[in-house]
Amino acid sequence: MEKITKSRLAITLSKLKPFEKPSPKLEQYPTESEIAAEVLWFAYMNKDLQDKTIADLGCGTGTLGIAALILGAKKVFFVDIDDKSLKIAKQNLESVDKNLTKKAEFIKQDIKDFKKNVDLVIQNPPFGIKLKHADRIFLETAFKSAPVIYSFHKLETRDFIDDLAAKNSFKITHFWSFDWPLKQTMSYHKKRIQYIKVGCWRLEKINI
Repeated sequence: MEKITKSRLAITLSKLKPFEKPSPKLEQYPTESEIAAEVLWFAYMNKDLQDKTIADLGCGTGTLGIAALILGAKKVFFVDIDDKSLKIAKQNLESVDKNLTKKAEFIKQDIKDFKKNVDLVIQNPPFGIKLKHADRIFLETAFKSAPVIYSFHKLETRDFIDDLAAKNSFKITHFWSFDWPLKQTMSYHKKRIQYIKVGCWRLEKINI
């Protein structure tokens, strides 16, 4: 691979294969490549990725986990309940660099059943539109799995996220707000593209 930069990372991620038939029930929306690159590049510069074991919970087609491997993660667990998504994620990783597949493990599993301890969780969970409280399940699993978490959620849930983090002895160290492009991938989408407000939280376990 060429020497990686943030812009090169975004370009690489933009070429990944999307969901073939995204499930409305599972809220399978693609993670926007520019946004993923911005957050993961910060994680890289913050020394959160290099030589770390990472879980990409609800990995979908693998964008976040693949970015982590490109940027030097030791191992990434790609975890999703959907077989088809995991298959695409594996194909995407192979298309980027077949050597990186040695550092990846693809796990078909309900997120609440993930029990491994890792250095970092990165996740873009369902926003809880179709699956009520799905975002809470992802966060509660993440809290049990890693001391550092990067997690994407609808901005309107900010108070809920902040409160849940505090109750689980996690502090917010960084926060980003994005205009997230929601593309017309579902039958009920009326516009070709619309933008929603999405935040990304970097959460860190408080040593008690």
